[in-house]
Amino acid sequence: MSALSARERGALRRLAARVAEAAASPRLATVRRRWRDVNALRRPDRAPVWCRPVGCWPELLPESALVCLDPWARDVERALRRTIVKLEIGDDTPVPPTFPVAHAWRVEPPNVWGVEIGRHSSGIEGGAWSYDPPLTDEGGEEWLATPRWTPDRAATERAIERVEEAIGDILPPALVGESPLHSVLCVYAAELRGLTGLLLDIRANPARVHRLMAYLREAVLAAMDAAEEAGALAPNNDGPMTCSDPLGPPAPDGRARLSNQWVMTNGQEFDAVSPRHWEEFLLAYQRPILARYGAVGYGCCENLTYKLDGVLSLPNLRIVVCSAWTSLDAVIERAGDRCCIMWRQRASDVVFPDDLAVVARDLDEGTRALRGRAYQIVLRELQTLAGHPRRLHEWTRLAIQAAERHAA
Repeated sequence: MSALSARERGALRRLAARVAEAAASPRLATVRRRWRDVNALRRPDRAPVWCRPVGCWPELLPESALVCLDPWARDVERALRRTIVKLEIGDDTPVPPTFPVAHAWRVEPPNVWGVEIGRHSSGIEGGAWSYDPPLTDEGGEEWLATPRWTPDRAATERAIERVEEAIGDILPPALVGESPLHSVLCVYAAELRGLTGLLLDIRANPARVHRLMAYLREAVLAAMDAAEEAGALAPNNDGPMTCSDPLGPPAPDGRARLSNQWVMTNGQEFDAVSPRHWEEFLLAYQRPILARYGAVGYGCCENLTYKLDGVLSLPNLRIVVCSAWTSLDAVIERAGDRCCIMWRQRASDVVFPDDLAVVARDLDEGTRALRGRAYQIVLRELQTLAGHPRRLHEWTRLAIQAAERHAA
Protein backbone atom coordinates (compact mmCIF):
# COMPACT_ATOMS: atom_id res chain seq x y z
CA MET A 1 0.00 0.00 0.00
CA SER A 2 1.82 3.12 -1.22
CA ALA A 3 1.84 6.25 0.94
CA LEU A 4 0.15 9.33 -0.44
CA SER A 5 2.12 12.50 -0.95
CA ALA A 6 1.16 15.55 1.09
CA ARG A 7 -0.22 17.11 -2.10
CA GLU A 8 -2.41 14.10 -2.86
CA ARG A 9 -3.66 13.76 0.68
CA GLY A 10 -4.43 17.48 0.87
CA ALA A 11 -6.31 17.42 -2.43
CA LEU A 12 -8.47 14.48 -1.36
CA ARG A 13 -9.27 16.04 1.99
CA ARG A 14 -10.27 19.38 0.45
CA LEU A 15 -12.54 17.65 -2.04
CA ALA A 16 -14.02 15.39 0.65
CA ALA A 17 -14.78 18.43 2.80
CA ARG A 18 -16.73 20.03 -0.06
CA VAL A 19 -18.72 16.84 -0.60
CA ALA A 20 -19.40 16.37 3.12
CA GLU A 21 -20.56 19.98 3.44
CA ALA A 22 -22.98 19.50 0.55
CA ALA A 23 -24.26 16.18 1.93
CA ALA A 24 -25.13 17.89 5.22
CA SER A 25 -26.85 20.86 3.56
CA PRO A 26 -30.60 21.56 3.68
CA ARG A 27 -30.71 21.36 -0.14
CA LEU A 28 -29.49 17.76 -0.15
CA ALA A 29 -31.91 16.87 2.65
CA THR A 30 -34.69 18.15 0.38
CA VAL A 31 -33.30 16.13 -2.54
CA ARG A 32 -33.30 12.91 -0.51
CA ARG A 33 -36.81 13.56 0.76
CA ARG A 34 -37.99 14.24 -2.81
CA TRP A 35 -36.70 10.85 -4.00
CA ARG A 36 -38.06 9.00 -0.97
CA ASP A 37 -41.48 10.53 -1.47
CA VAL A 38 -41.76 9.79 -5.18
CA ASN A 39 -40.56 6.19 -4.81
CA ALA A 40 -43.06 5.63 -1.99
CA LEU A 41 -45.85 7.08 -4.19
CA ARG A 42 -46.19 9.99 -1.79
CA ARG A 43 -46.59 13.44 -3.31
CA PRO A 44 -43.19 15.22 -3.48
CA ASP A 45 -42.77 18.98 -3.82
CA ARG A 46 -41.90 18.22 -7.47
CA ALA A 47 -40.61 15.33 -9.53
CA PRO A 48 -36.89 14.61 -9.08
CA VAL A 49 -34.60 15.37 -12.04
CA TRP A 50 -31.37 13.46 -12.66
CA CYS A 51 -28.80 13.10 -15.42
CA ARG A 52 -26.04 10.51 -15.87
CA PRO A 53 -23.11 11.81 -17.95
CA VAL A 54 -21.65 8.36 -18.81
CA GLY A 55 -19.50 8.91 -21.92
CA CYS A 56 -19.30 12.68 -21.72
CA TRP A 57 -17.41 12.75 -18.43
CA PRO A 58 -14.15 13.52 -20.28
CA GLU A 59 -15.77 16.75 -21.49
CA LEU A 60 -17.00 17.66 -18.01
CA LEU A 61 -13.93 16.47 -16.10
CA PRO A 62 -10.86 15.82 -18.26
CA GLU A 63 -8.16 13.61 -16.79
CA SER A 64 -5.79 16.58 -16.98
CA ALA A 65 -7.80 18.22 -14.19
CA LEU A 66 -6.81 15.50 -11.71
CA VAL A 67 -3.76 16.12 -9.51
CA CYS A 68 -3.25 12.72 -7.83
CA LEU A 69 -0.74 10.32 -9.39
CA ASP A 70 -1.24 7.32 -7.12
CA PRO A 71 -3.82 5.12 -8.96
CA TRP A 72 -6.01 4.57 -5.92
CA ALA A 73 -5.96 8.23 -4.93
CA ARG A 74 -6.69 9.21 -8.53
CA ASP A 75 -9.80 7.02 -8.52
CA VAL A 76 -10.99 8.59 -5.27
CA GLU A 77 -10.24 12.08 -6.56
CA ARG A 78 -12.17 11.39 -9.76
CA ALA A 79 -15.20 10.15 -7.80
CA LEU A 80 -15.18 13.19 -5.50
CA ARG A 81 -14.74 15.66 -8.36
CA ARG A 82 -17.56 14.02 -10.31
CA THR A 83 -19.85 14.49 -7.32
CA ILE A 84 -18.87 18.17 -7.21
CA VAL A 85 -19.54 18.55 -10.94
CA LYS A 86 -23.01 17.08 -10.45
CA LEU A 87 -23.62 19.50 -7.58
CA GLU A 88 -22.71 22.35 -9.92
CA ILE A 89 -25.02 20.99 -12.64
CA GLY A 90 -27.75 21.26 -10.02
CA ASP A 91 -29.79 18.11 -10.61
CA ASP A 92 -31.22 15.92 -7.86
CA THR A 93 -28.16 13.80 -7.18
CA PRO A 94 -28.50 12.46 -3.62
CA VAL A 95 -25.12 12.74 -1.88
CA PRO A 96 -24.60 10.53 1.19
CA PRO A 97 -22.27 11.67 4.00
CA THR A 98 -20.00 8.67 3.41
CA PHE A 99 -17.56 7.31 0.83
CA PRO A 100 -18.56 3.96 -0.73
CA VAL A 101 -16.31 0.91 -0.50
CA ALA A 102 -17.43 -2.17 -2.42
CA HIS A 103 -17.09 -5.70 -1.11
CA ALA A 104 -14.32 -7.48 -3.04
CA TRP A 105 -14.84 -10.92 -4.57
CA ARG A 106 -12.81 -13.80 -5.94
CA VAL A 107 -14.36 -15.95 -8.64
CA GLU A 108 -13.50 -19.36 -10.02
CA PRO A 109 -13.04 -19.67 -12.94
CA PRO A 110 -11.39 -16.23 -13.22
CA ASN A 111 -13.17 -15.49 -16.50
CA VAL A 112 -16.53 -16.24 -14.78
CA TRP A 113 -18.17 -18.45 -17.42
CA GLY A 114 -15.23 -20.72 -18.30
CA VAL A 115 -15.06 -19.22 -21.80
CA GLU A 116 -13.60 -15.96 -23.04
CA ILE A 117 -16.02 -13.19 -23.94
CA GLY A 118 -14.78 -11.41 -27.07
CA ARG A 119 -15.60 -8.31 -29.09
CA HIS A 120 -14.74 -7.13 -32.58
CA SER A 121 -13.53 -3.54 -32.36
CA SER A 122 -13.90 -0.85 -34.99
CA GLY A 123 -10.45 0.39 -34.04
CA ILE A 124 -11.83 3.88 -33.46
CA GLU A 125 -11.68 5.32 -29.95
CA GLY A 126 -15.24 5.48 -28.67
CA GLY A 127 -16.44 3.72 -31.81
CA ALA A 128 -18.76 0.80 -32.32
CA TRP A 129 -18.03 -2.85 -31.56
CA SER A 130 -19.71 -6.16 -32.29
CA TYR A 131 -19.96 -9.46 -30.43
CA ASP A 132 -17.37 -12.19 -30.83
CA PRO A 133 -19.28 -14.91 -28.94
CA PRO A 134 -17.75 -18.16 -27.67
CA LEU A 135 -20.98 -20.08 -28.37
CA THR A 136 -21.27 -20.60 -32.10
CA ASP A 137 -23.76 -22.29 -34.40
CA GLU A 138 -21.75 -25.47 -33.88
CA GLY A 139 -22.03 -25.38 -30.07
CA GLY A 140 -19.60 -24.58 -27.26
CA GLU A 141 -21.90 -25.06 -24.26
CA GLU A 142 -19.75 -27.94 -23.04
CA TRP A 143 -17.07 -25.41 -22.06
CA LEU A 144 -19.37 -23.38 -19.82
CA ALA A 145 -18.65 -23.47 -16.08
CA THR A 146 -20.73 -22.45 -13.07
CA PRO A 147 -18.93 -19.52 -11.39
CA ARG A 148 -18.19 -19.86 -7.68
CA TRP A 149 -17.90 -16.64 -5.67
CA THR A 150 -15.86 -16.18 -2.50
CA PRO A 151 -15.64 -12.89 -0.59
CA ASP A 152 -12.13 -11.40 -0.49
CA ARG A 153 -12.30 -10.04 3.03
CA ALA A 154 -8.65 -9.02 3.14
CA ALA A 155 -9.01 -6.84 0.03
CA THR A 156 -12.19 -5.33 1.43
CA GLU A 157 -10.47 -4.48 4.71
CA ARG A 158 -7.55 -2.88 2.89
CA ALA A 159 -9.92 -0.71 0.90
CA ILE A 160 -11.68 0.41 4.09
CA GLU A 161 -8.36 1.21 5.75
CA ARG A 162 -7.20 3.36 2.82
CA VAL A 163 -10.34 5.48 2.95
CA GLU A 164 -10.11 5.72 6.75
CA GLU A 165 -6.52 6.93 6.56
CA ALA A 166 -7.10 9.49 3.82
CA ILE A 167 -10.55 11.00 4.42
CA GLY A 168 -12.33 8.81 6.97
CA ASP A 169 -12.73 11.61 9.52
CA ILE A 170 -14.52 13.69 6.84
CA LEU A 171 -16.34 11.06 4.75
CA PRO A 172 -16.37 7.77 6.66
CA PRO A 173 -16.13 4.63 4.50
CA ALA A 174 -19.43 2.82 3.98
CA LEU A 175 -19.52 -0.74 2.71
CA VAL A 176 -21.73 -1.24 -0.31
CA GLY A 177 -22.50 -4.65 -1.69
CA GLU A 178 -24.73 -6.32 -4.22
CA SER A 179 -24.81 -9.70 -5.93
CA PRO A 180 -21.66 -10.18 -8.03
CA LEU A 181 -23.91 -11.21 -10.96
CA HIS A 182 -26.81 -9.04 -12.10
CA SER A 183 -30.35 -9.85 -13.20
CA VAL A 184 -30.10 -8.60 -16.80
CA LEU A 185 -29.74 -12.12 -18.16
CA CYS A 186 -30.04 -10.96 -21.76
CA VAL A 187 -26.68 -9.15 -21.48
CA TYR A 188 -24.91 -12.35 -20.47
CA ALA A 189 -26.80 -14.33 -23.13
CA ALA A 190 -25.79 -11.88 -25.87
CA GLU A 191 -22.16 -11.91 -24.73
CA LEU A 192 -22.07 -15.70 -24.82
CA ARG A 193 -24.07 -16.37 -27.98
CA GLY A 194 -23.96 -13.01 -29.79
CA LEU A 195 -27.07 -10.91 -30.24
CA THR A 196 -27.78 -12.11 -33.78
CA GLY A 197 -27.26 -15.76 -32.86
CA LEU A 198 -29.45 -15.40 -29.78
CA LEU A 199 -32.34 -13.86 -31.69
CA LEU A 200 -32.11 -16.40 -34.49
CA ASP A 201 -32.04 -19.26 -31.98
CA ILE A 202 -35.38 -18.11 -30.57
CA ARG A 203 -36.93 -19.15 -33.88
CA ALA A 204 -34.55 -21.85 -35.10
CA ASN A 205 -33.47 -23.54 -31.86
CA PRO A 206 -35.70 -22.44 -28.96
CA ALA A 207 -34.64 -25.37 -26.78
CA ARG A 208 -31.06 -24.09 -26.90
CA VAL A 209 -32.18 -20.65 -25.70
CA HIS A 210 -34.13 -22.20 -22.84
CA ARG A 211 -31.05 -24.18 -21.77
CA LEU A 212 -28.85 -21.07 -21.90
CA MET A 213 -31.30 -18.91 -19.96
CA ALA A 214 -31.80 -21.62 -17.32
CA TYR A 215 -28.03 -21.89 -16.91
CA LEU A 216 -27.73 -18.12 -16.47
CA ARG A 217 -30.66 -17.99 -14.04
CA GLU A 218 -29.09 -20.63 -11.83
CA ALA A 219 -25.69 -18.92 -11.94
CA VAL A 220 -27.22 -15.61 -10.87
CA LEU A 221 -29.26 -17.22 -8.09
CA ALA A 222 -26.10 -18.94 -6.81
CA ALA A 223 -24.24 -15.60 -6.81
CA MET A 224 -27.11 -14.02 -4.89
CA ASP A 225 -26.97 -16.84 -2.35
CA ALA A 226 -23.22 -16.38 -1.98
CA ALA A 227 -23.60 -12.65 -1.33
CA GLU A 228 -26.34 -13.16 1.22
CA GLU A 229 -24.53 -15.98 3.05
CA ALA A 230 -21.29 -13.97 3.18
CA GLY A 231 -23.02 -10.92 4.65
CA ALA A 232 -21.73 -8.94 1.68
CA LEU A 233 -24.93 -7.03 0.98
CA ALA A 234 -25.91 -3.53 2.04
CA PRO A 235 -29.07 -1.50 1.55
CA ASN A 236 -28.84 0.38 -1.77
CA ASN A 237 -31.60 2.92 -1.27
CA ASP A 238 -29.49 6.09 -1.09
CA GLY A 239 -28.53 6.60 -4.74
CA PRO A 240 -30.26 8.32 -7.67
CA MET A 241 -33.38 6.71 -9.16
CA THR A 242 -33.74 4.30 -6.21
CA CYS A 243 -33.30 6.59 -3.21
CA SER A 244 -36.16 5.49 -0.99
CA ASP A 245 -37.43 4.57 2.44
CA PRO A 246 -35.75 1.42 3.84
CA LEU A 247 -36.86 -1.78 2.15
CA GLY A 248 -38.02 -4.87 4.00
CA PRO A 249 -37.70 -5.72 7.67
CA PRO A 250 -34.20 -5.88 9.16
CA ALA A 251 -32.85 -9.39 9.70
CA PRO A 252 -32.41 -10.59 13.29
CA ASP A 253 -28.63 -10.89 12.81
CA GLY A 254 -28.39 -7.32 11.47
CA ARG A 255 -27.18 -8.44 8.05
CA ALA A 256 -28.78 -6.97 4.96
CA ARG A 257 -30.72 -9.36 2.76
CA LEU A 258 -31.75 -9.14 -0.88
CA SER A 259 -35.18 -8.19 0.45
CA ASN A 260 -33.54 -4.99 1.73
CA GLN A 261 -32.32 -4.02 -1.74
CA TRP A 262 -33.49 -2.53 -5.00
CA VAL A 263 -32.79 -4.24 -8.32
CA MET A 264 -32.89 -2.34 -11.61
CA THR A 265 -33.23 -4.69 -14.54
CA ASN A 266 -34.37 -4.71 -18.15
CA GLY A 267 -34.79 -6.72 -21.34
CA GLN A 268 -33.00 -4.37 -23.68
CA GLU A 269 -31.38 -7.07 -25.84
CA PHE A 270 -34.88 -8.49 -26.37
CA ASP A 271 -36.29 -5.21 -27.67
CA ALA A 272 -37.03 -6.68 -31.12
CA VAL A 273 -38.62 -9.83 -29.65
CA SER A 274 -42.40 -10.14 -29.44
CA PRO A 275 -44.05 -9.72 -26.04
CA ARG A 276 -44.88 -13.44 -25.95
CA HIS A 277 -41.34 -14.55 -26.71
CA TRP A 278 -39.86 -11.92 -24.37
CA GLU A 279 -41.94 -13.35 -21.53
CA GLU A 280 -41.13 -16.94 -22.47
CA PHE A 281 -37.39 -16.61 -23.06
CA LEU A 282 -36.42 -13.81 -20.66
CA LEU A 283 -38.98 -12.59 -18.14
CA ALA A 284 -39.84 -16.13 -17.02
CA TYR A 285 -36.18 -16.65 -16.11
CA GLN A 286 -35.88 -13.25 -14.42
CA ARG A 287 -38.95 -13.76 -12.21
CA PRO A 288 -37.35 -15.99 -9.53
CA ILE A 289 -34.40 -13.60 -9.35
CA LEU A 290 -36.51 -10.45 -9.06
CA ALA A 291 -38.85 -12.05 -6.52
CA ARG A 292 -36.10 -12.08 -3.91
CA TYR A 293 -35.56 -8.31 -3.94
CA GLY A 294 -37.39 -5.71 -1.91
CA ALA A 295 -38.23 -3.52 -4.91
CA VAL A 296 -37.85 -3.81 -8.67
CA GLY A 297 -37.37 -1.23 -11.41
CA TYR A 298 -37.84 -2.57 -14.95
CA GLY A 299 -36.72 -1.09 -18.26
CA CYS A 300 -33.90 0.77 -19.95
CA CYS A 301 -33.75 1.97 -23.57
CA GLU A 302 -36.11 -0.68 -24.95
CA ASN A 303 -39.67 -0.08 -26.13
CA LEU A 304 -41.98 -1.52 -23.47
CA THR A 305 -45.22 -0.19 -24.97
CA TYR A 306 -46.50 -3.67 -25.82
CA LYS A 307 -44.78 -5.43 -22.92
CA LEU A 308 -46.37 -3.49 -20.09
CA ASP A 309 -48.63 -6.38 -19.08
CA GLY A 310 -45.59 -8.51 -18.34
CA VAL A 311 -43.73 -5.73 -16.53
CA LEU A 312 -46.75 -4.79 -14.43
CA SER A 313 -47.25 -8.43 -13.45
CA LEU A 314 -44.14 -8.29 -11.25
CA PRO A 315 -45.52 -8.20 -7.69
CA ASN A 316 -42.69 -6.12 -6.22
CA LEU A 317 -42.47 -3.65 -9.12
CA ARG A 318 -41.82 -0.13 -7.83
CA ILE A 319 -40.50 1.67 -10.95
CA VAL A 320 -41.46 1.24 -14.59
CA VAL A 321 -39.09 2.87 -17.09
CA CYS A 322 -40.65 4.80 -19.95
CA SER A 323 -37.85 5.18 -22.47
CA ALA A 324 -37.92 7.64 -25.36
CA TRP A 325 -39.18 4.74 -27.51
CA THR A 326 -42.01 3.75 -25.15
CA SER A 327 -45.40 5.44 -25.36
CA LEU A 328 -45.71 7.76 -22.38
CA ASP A 329 -49.50 7.78 -22.80
CA ALA A 330 -49.57 3.97 -22.62
CA VAL A 331 -47.44 3.93 -19.46
CA ILE A 332 -49.59 6.60 -17.80
CA GLU A 333 -52.75 4.68 -18.69
CA ARG A 334 -51.50 1.23 -17.72
CA ALA A 335 -49.24 1.95 -14.75
CA GLY A 336 -51.87 4.06 -13.05
CA ASP A 337 -50.94 4.81 -9.46
CA ARG A 338 -49.33 1.45 -8.68
CA CYS A 339 -45.69 2.43 -9.38
CA CYS A 340 -43.36 5.32 -10.08
CA ILE A 341 -42.78 6.21 -13.75
CA MET A 342 -39.16 6.87 -14.73
CA TRP A 343 -39.56 9.16 -17.73
CA ARG A 344 -36.34 8.85 -19.75
CA GLN A 345 -35.24 11.54 -22.21
CA ARG A 346 -33.62 10.95 -25.59
CA ALA A 347 -29.96 11.97 -25.18
CA SER A 348 -29.43 12.90 -28.84
CA ASP A 349 -32.41 15.29 -28.74
CA VAL A 350 -30.84 17.06 -25.77
CA VAL A 351 -27.18 17.39 -26.73
CA PHE A 352 -27.12 18.09 -30.48
CA PRO A 353 -29.49 21.06 -31.08
CA ASP A 354 -28.08 24.56 -30.73
CA ASP A 355 -31.47 25.71 -29.46
CA LEU A 356 -33.36 23.96 -26.67
CA ALA A 357 -36.81 25.30 -27.52
CA VAL A 358 -38.07 21.88 -28.68
CA VAL A 359 -36.63 20.20 -25.59
CA ALA A 360 -38.35 22.75 -23.37
CA ARG A 361 -41.66 22.19 -25.19
CA ASP A 362 -41.38 18.40 -24.85
CA LEU A 363 -40.55 18.67 -21.15
CA ASP A 364 -43.56 20.91 -20.61
CA GLU A 365 -45.92 18.58 -22.50
CA GLY A 366 -44.62 15.49 -20.72
CA THR A 367 -44.78 16.92 -17.22
CA ARG A 368 -48.27 18.22 -17.91
CA ALA A 369 -49.36 14.71 -18.94
CA LEU A 370 -47.67 13.24 -15.84
CA ARG A 371 -49.22 15.72 -13.44
CA GLY A 372 -50.61 13.94 -10.40
CA ARG A 373 -48.52 10.80 -11.04
CA ALA A 374 -45.41 9.65 -9.22
CA TYR A 375 -42.59 10.15 -11.72
CA GLN A 376 -38.91 10.94 -12.20
CA ILE A 377 -37.27 12.78 -15.10
CA VAL A 378 -34.04 11.01 -16.08
CA LEU A 379 -31.47 11.69 -18.82
CA ARG A 380 -28.98 8.86 -19.34
CA GLU A 381 -26.81 7.17 -21.99
CA LEU A 382 -25.04 10.41 -22.86
CA GLN A 383 -21.92 9.86 -24.95
CA THR A 384 -21.02 13.44 -25.88
CA LEU A 385 -22.00 17.05 -25.18
CA ALA A 386 -21.50 17.80 -28.89
CA GLY A 387 -19.69 21.07 -28.25
CA HIS A 388 -22.23 22.31 -25.67
CA PRO A 389 -20.28 22.25 -22.37
CA ARG A 390 -23.16 23.78 -20.39
CA ARG A 391 -25.86 21.58 -21.90
CA LEU A 392 -26.52 19.45 -18.81
CA HIS A 393 -26.80 22.57 -16.68
CA GLU A 394 -29.31 24.00 -19.17
CA TRP A 395 -31.31 20.80 -19.48
CA THR A 396 -31.47 20.39 -15.70
CA ARG A 397 -32.80 23.92 -15.30
CA LEU A 398 -35.50 23.36 -17.95
CA ALA A 399 -36.52 19.98 -16.50
CA ILE A 400 -36.79 21.38 -12.97
CA GLN A 401 -38.83 24.34 -14.19
CA ALA A 402 -41.23 22.02 -16.03
CA ALA A 403 -41.56 19.75 -12.99
CA GLU A 404 -42.26 22.77 -10.77
CA ARG A 405 -44.87 24.18 -13.17
CA HIS A 406 -46.85 20.97 -13.17
CA ALA A 407 -46.28 19.78 -9.61
CA ALA A 408 -49.52 18.38 -8.24
